[in-house]
Amino acid sequence: MTTDREQIIERLADVASALDTRDWDRLGALFTQSATGYGATGREAIVERVRDHLGGCGPSQHLLGNHRVELDPGPRPDHARSRTYARVLHLGAGDLADLSYECFGEYTDEWTRTDDGWAITARWFEVSFDIGDARVLRRD
Repeated sequence: MTTDREQIIERLADVASALDTRDWDRLGALFTQSATGYGATGREAIVERVRDHLGGCGPSQHLLGNHRVELDPGPRPDHARSRTYARVLHLGAGDLADLSYECFGEYTDEWTRTDDGWAITARWFEVSFDIGDARVLRRD
């Protein structure tokens, strides 16, 4: 049986995979309906905000590590918080195919247990530093 910590880390990997494969439905399903994230409120608005940055971008890779998961006290907590380092590479597409943008930072996520498992209720990404040309981030 997997622990809550392991389940949350697996969900973080699911988010990274959904971002990199542009699986917008899967990405949305990992957030609660009223979640906040990426400067948007609501599941659909979050997905649209992400599409504004990744939809027209070339390949990307979200590498995650140094997971810290804090569960609310109790025998079966229903809320948690995670902090995760991220290194994210974005390659350009089309007329920007020769460009790349890479950012390094930390995700902070608030979680709640749902009938479908852990889901994000709030997400922040704080960029510590970046290199390259952010113009590769654009809508499809």
